[in-house]
Amino acid sequence: MTAPSQPRVVQTTGEVLGLRRAGDYHVLTLTAPGLPELTRPGHFVALGVGGPHTSMLLRRAFSIHSVQSRGVYGGSLEIVFATHGKGTEWLSRLHRHDQVDIVGPLGRPFALPREPVSCVLVAGGYGSAPMFMLADALRARGCRVDVVLGAATESKLFGVLDAKRIAATLTITTDDGSAGEKGRVTDVLPGVLERTDADVVYACGPMPMLRAVAKVAAAHGAYSQCAVEESMACGIGICMTCVLPVVGDDGVTRMLRSCVDGPVFRGDRVRWDEVGTVPPDTLGAPVSGGHS
Repeated sequence: MTAPSQPRVVQTTGEVLGLRRAGDYHVLTLTAPGLPELTRPGHFVALGVGGPHTSMLLRRAFSIHSVQSRGVYGGSLEIVFATHGKGTEWLSRLHRHDQVDIVGPLGRPFALPREPVSCVLVAGGYGSAPMFMLADALRARGCRVDVVLGAATESKLFGVLDAKRIAATLTITTDDGSAGEKGRVTDVLPGVLERTDADVVYACGPMPMLRAVAKVAAAHGAYSQCAVEESMACGIGICMTCVLPVVGDDGVTRMLRSCVDGPVFRGDRVRWDEVGTVPPDTLGAPVSGGHS
């Protein structure tokens, strides 16, 4: 695999070029001069929300769906989001020519295979947003790309038509059976891995899904990379709110920051069962008990 490096980061004021609905989601297009050339699949941006006089001080982190480095605006990007709180509600009400402060590209992107291999991309909900750039990069390296998309219901699927375009095969699951096969992505994933003899599994979506995908990939003997969806307050590694336990090459568990050490991690290295805790054997973990 080609190891990703930390990108150069830019801060710029983006202008809204468009905002459209896609099922239950919003797709926001912003000007972002200088950012597309630095972006790799799996990078994210941190957006200021609420305008210049807002009391919402924390930025909101979003995976980069696509970038355009040319055009009359000198570069643009797209993000996909659902409205969950005040920040995303504010974004959903933006109009053309409104301004948004952008910091990016942030994080470590997906690592790409050095040689052409068979890859399966698994996404839940709008976790599929960064997968289309990834698929294009993999195909450019001669890799076979198969895609599995899952969601609770049909309106929560994102990018089905684009997935059909880029994938050798597309498998869709919904919890309620409103589209594709009824069930979850991990119900169909073992069959997809067996049929494609996949070497690498890339995944993005809710944490429980990533945990299950990593387990299935390991059982198949495939290398997995998971883009985690931990809450990120600062996006630049200062606040430590997005840490999770990850085993290093030396076998030692460390609390790593999703925003700078991730958001992409090896699936077999994350201690999924202990996310949200500090395992007692973690380097630097507090020592329980005391001296009498």
